[in-house]
Amino acid sequence: MEHGGNSLETVIIDQMRIQRRYGYRFVKRGFDILASLMGLILLSPLFLIVAIAIKVDDPRGKVFYSQIRLGRGERPFKMFKFRSMVSNADKLMVQLTEENEVSGAMFKMREDPRVTRVGRIIRKYSIDELPQLINVVIGSMSLVGPRPPLPQEVSEYTEYDKQRLLIKPGCTGLWQATVRNGVGFDEMVRLDLIYVKRQSSLYDLWILLLTVKIILKPNNAY
Repeated sequence: MEHGGNSLETVIIDQMRIQRRYGYRFVKRGFDILASLMGLILLSPLFLIVAIAIKVDDPRGKVFYSQIRLGRGERPFKMFKFRSMVSNADKLMVQLTEENEVSGAMFKMREDPRVTRVGRIIRKYSIDELPQLINVVIGSMSLVGPRPPLPQEVSEYTEYDKQRLLIKPGCTGLWQATVRNGVGFDEMVRLDLIYVKRQSSLYDLWILLLTVKIILKPNNAY
Protein backbone atom coordinates (compact mmCIF):
# COMPACT_ATOMS: atom_id res chain seq x y z
CA MET A 1 0.00 0.00 0.00
CA GLU A 2 1.20 3.48 -0.81
CA HIS A 3 0.54 5.65 2.22
CA GLY A 4 1.88 9.19 2.41
CA GLY A 5 4.47 8.50 -0.27
CA ASN A 6 6.07 5.45 1.38
CA SER A 7 5.43 1.80 0.73
CA LEU A 8 4.40 0.51 4.16
CA GLU A 9 2.68 -2.54 5.49
CA THR A 10 -1.03 -1.91 6.01
CA VAL A 11 -2.17 -2.52 9.59
CA ILE A 12 -5.93 -2.89 9.89
CA ILE A 13 -7.49 -2.89 13.34
CA ASP A 14 -10.48 -4.98 14.42
CA GLN A 15 -12.34 -2.23 16.28
CA MET A 16 -14.90 -4.56 17.82
CA ARG A 17 -12.14 -6.73 19.30
CA ILE A 18 -10.46 -3.66 20.79
CA GLN A 19 -13.72 -2.51 22.38
CA ARG A 20 -14.45 -5.94 23.86
CA ARG A 21 -11.15 -6.22 25.76
CA TYR A 22 -12.72 -5.21 29.09
CA GLY A 23 -10.46 -7.37 31.27
CA TYR A 24 -7.26 -6.04 29.74
CA ARG A 25 -8.44 -2.42 30.03
CA PHE A 26 -9.41 -2.96 33.69
CA VAL A 27 -5.99 -4.42 34.56
CA LYS A 28 -4.20 -1.73 32.56
CA ARG A 29 -6.09 1.08 34.29
CA GLY A 30 -5.30 -0.34 37.71
CA PHE A 31 -1.62 -0.63 36.86
CA ASP A 32 -1.61 2.89 35.40
CA ILE A 33 -3.00 4.41 38.60
CA LEU A 34 -0.66 2.54 40.96
CA ALA A 35 2.49 3.00 38.87
CA SER A 36 1.89 6.69 38.08
CA LEU A 37 1.12 7.56 41.71
CA MET A 38 4.26 5.75 42.82
CA GLY A 39 6.22 7.52 40.10
CA LEU A 40 4.98 10.96 41.18
CA ILE A 41 5.97 10.26 44.79
CA LEU A 42 9.42 8.83 44.00
CA LEU A 43 10.21 11.50 41.41
CA SER A 44 9.04 14.47 43.51
CA PRO A 45 12.67 15.52 44.36
CA LEU A 46 13.50 15.51 40.62
CA PHE A 47 10.36 17.56 39.92
CA LEU A 48 11.59 20.19 42.40
CA ILE A 49 15.09 20.32 40.89
CA VAL A 50 13.74 20.64 37.34
CA ALA A 51 11.25 23.33 38.40
CA ILE A 52 14.03 25.42 39.96
CA ALA A 53 16.26 24.98 36.88
CA ILE A 54 13.47 26.09 34.54
CA LYS A 55 12.77 29.24 36.57
CA VAL A 56 16.47 30.12 36.84
CA ASP A 57 16.95 29.63 33.09
CA ASP A 58 13.85 31.63 32.11
CA PRO A 59 12.28 33.44 35.11
CA ARG A 60 9.44 34.96 33.05
CA GLY A 61 7.87 31.67 31.99
CA LYS A 62 5.90 29.04 33.90
CA VAL A 63 7.38 25.77 35.13
CA PHE A 64 4.63 23.63 33.63
CA TYR A 65 3.23 23.81 30.13
CA SER A 66 -0.18 22.54 29.13
CA GLN A 67 -1.44 21.95 25.61
CA ILE A 68 -4.68 20.64 24.13
CA ARG A 69 -4.22 17.22 22.58
CA LEU A 70 -6.67 14.67 21.21
CA GLY A 71 -7.09 11.32 22.91
CA ARG A 72 -9.24 8.24 22.46
CA GLY A 73 -12.12 8.89 20.06
CA GLU A 74 -10.64 12.33 19.23
CA ARG A 75 -11.66 13.67 22.65
CA PRO A 76 -9.65 16.78 23.60
CA PHE A 77 -7.75 16.96 26.88
CA LYS A 78 -5.08 19.13 28.46
CA MET A 79 -1.67 17.44 28.46
CA PHE A 80 0.97 18.52 30.98
CA LYS A 81 4.73 18.80 30.48
CA PHE A 82 7.68 20.64 31.98
CA ARG A 83 8.17 23.78 29.92
CA SER A 84 11.18 23.25 27.66
CA MET A 85 10.64 26.17 25.30
CA VAL A 86 10.43 29.95 25.50
CA SER A 87 7.11 31.27 26.82
CA ASN A 88 5.84 32.36 23.36
CA ALA A 89 6.78 29.11 21.60
CA ASP A 90 3.30 28.46 20.15
CA LYS A 91 3.26 31.85 18.40
CA LEU A 92 6.76 31.35 17.02
CA MET A 93 5.80 27.96 15.57
CA VAL A 94 3.86 29.68 12.77
CA GLN A 95 7.13 31.23 11.59
CA LEU A 96 8.91 27.87 11.66
CA THR A 97 6.38 25.74 9.77
CA GLU A 98 8.58 25.53 6.66
CA GLU A 99 11.50 24.27 8.78
CA ASN A 100 9.69 21.04 9.73
CA GLU A 101 12.10 18.09 9.47
CA VAL A 102 9.49 15.32 9.81
CA SER A 103 7.20 14.33 6.96
CA GLY A 104 3.44 14.14 7.46
CA ALA A 105 1.08 15.56 10.08
CA MET A 106 3.70 16.25 12.75
CA PHE A 107 6.18 19.06 13.50
CA LYS A 108 9.76 18.43 14.65
CA MET A 109 13.03 20.38 14.38
CA ARG A 110 16.35 19.04 15.63
CA GLU A 111 17.71 22.57 16.25
CA ASP A 112 14.45 24.23 17.29
CA PRO A 113 15.36 27.82 18.29
CA ARG A 114 12.44 27.92 20.75
CA VAL A 115 14.01 25.34 23.06
CA THR A 116 15.74 26.74 26.16
CA ARG A 117 19.09 25.57 27.56
CA VAL A 118 17.44 23.55 30.31
CA GLY A 119 14.85 22.42 27.78
CA ARG A 120 17.47 20.71 25.62
CA ILE A 121 18.63 18.63 28.56
CA ILE A 122 15.22 17.58 29.85
CA ARG A 123 13.99 16.80 26.32
CA LYS A 124 17.05 14.65 25.58
CA TYR A 125 16.29 12.44 28.58
CA SER A 126 12.48 12.74 28.22
CA ILE A 127 12.27 14.39 31.66
CA ASP A 128 9.95 17.04 30.21
CA GLU A 129 7.34 14.28 29.74
CA LEU A 130 7.18 13.26 33.42
CA PRO A 131 4.24 15.55 34.36
CA GLN A 132 2.13 13.40 32.05
CA LEU A 133 1.96 11.01 34.99
CA ILE A 134 -0.70 13.45 36.24
CA ASN A 135 -2.64 12.81 33.03
CA VAL A 136 -2.38 9.08 33.71
CA VAL A 137 -3.75 9.44 37.24
CA ILE A 138 -6.78 11.44 36.07
CA GLY A 139 -7.40 9.02 33.20
CA SER A 140 -6.83 11.10 30.08
CA MET A 141 -3.69 9.11 29.23
CA SER A 142 -2.16 5.70 29.87
CA LEU A 143 1.45 4.82 30.59
CA VAL A 144 1.67 3.03 27.23
CA GLY A 145 -0.10 4.06 24.05
CA PRO A 146 0.22 6.18 20.90
CA ARG A 147 1.59 9.71 21.11
CA PRO A 148 -1.31 12.17 21.71
CA PRO A 149 -1.58 14.40 18.61
CA LEU A 150 -2.46 18.07 18.27
CA PRO A 151 -5.91 18.96 16.85
CA GLN A 152 -4.31 20.52 13.76
CA GLU A 153 -2.38 17.30 13.14
CA VAL A 154 -5.53 15.19 13.32
CA SER A 155 -7.22 17.53 10.82
CA GLU A 156 -4.72 16.17 8.26
CA TYR A 157 -5.27 12.50 9.20
CA THR A 158 -6.73 9.95 6.83
CA GLU A 159 -9.24 7.40 8.14
CA TYR A 160 -6.35 4.95 8.25
CA ASP A 161 -4.30 7.28 10.46
CA LYS A 162 -7.25 7.82 12.82
CA GLN A 163 -7.09 4.15 13.86
CA ARG A 164 -4.34 5.19 16.29
CA LEU A 165 -7.01 7.15 18.20
CA LEU A 166 -9.01 4.03 19.02
CA ILE A 167 -7.26 3.74 22.40
CA LYS A 168 -5.94 6.11 25.06
CA PRO A 169 -2.71 7.90 24.19
CA GLY A 170 0.35 7.06 26.23
CA CYS A 171 3.35 8.65 27.94
CA THR A 172 5.44 6.19 25.97
CA GLY A 173 4.77 3.71 23.19
CA LEU A 174 6.35 1.47 20.57
CA TRP A 175 7.39 4.47 18.45
CA GLN A 176 8.83 6.47 21.36
CA ALA A 177 10.71 3.50 22.83
CA THR A 178 12.32 2.42 19.55
CA VAL A 179 12.96 4.75 16.60
CA ARG A 180 11.26 7.95 17.82
CA ASN A 181 12.27 10.95 15.64
CA GLY A 182 14.39 8.76 13.40
CA VAL A 183 11.39 8.06 11.14
CA GLY A 184 8.58 10.02 9.50
CA PHE A 185 4.90 10.26 10.27
CA ASP A 186 3.80 7.22 8.25
CA GLU A 187 6.20 4.90 10.07
CA MET A 188 5.10 6.34 13.41
CA VAL A 189 1.48 5.54 12.51
CA ARG A 190 2.45 2.01 11.47
CA LEU A 191 4.21 1.36 14.76
CA ASP A 192 1.30 2.80 16.75
CA LEU A 193 -1.15 0.57 14.89
CA ILE A 194 1.02 -2.49 15.50
CA TYR A 195 0.77 -1.67 19.20
CA VAL A 196 -3.00 -1.09 19.05
CA LYS A 197 -3.42 -4.46 17.33
CA ARG A 198 -1.10 -6.47 19.60
CA GLN A 199 -1.51 -4.68 22.95
CA SER A 200 -1.34 -6.86 26.04
CA SER A 201 -0.04 -6.58 29.60
CA LEU A 202 3.24 -8.27 28.69
CA TYR A 203 3.64 -6.06 25.61
CA ASP A 204 3.06 -2.97 27.80
CA LEU A 205 5.69 -4.16 30.28
CA TRP A 206 8.19 -4.77 27.48
CA ILE A 207 7.66 -1.23 26.12
CA LEU A 208 8.05 0.26 29.61
CA LEU A 209 11.35 -1.59 30.05
CA LEU A 210 12.52 -0.33 26.65
CA THR A 211 11.55 3.19 27.73
CA VAL A 212 13.71 2.96 30.87
CA LYS A 213 16.62 1.90 28.67
CA ILE A 214 16.01 4.86 26.34
CA ILE A 215 15.92 7.31 29.25
CA LEU A 216 19.30 6.01 30.45
CA LYS A 217 20.69 5.93 26.91
CA PRO A 218 18.71 8.45 24.82
CA ASN A 219 17.73 7.70 21.23
CA ASN A 220 16.54 10.36 18.76
CA ALA A 221 14.77 12.60 21.30
CA TYR A 222 14.96 16.35 20.64
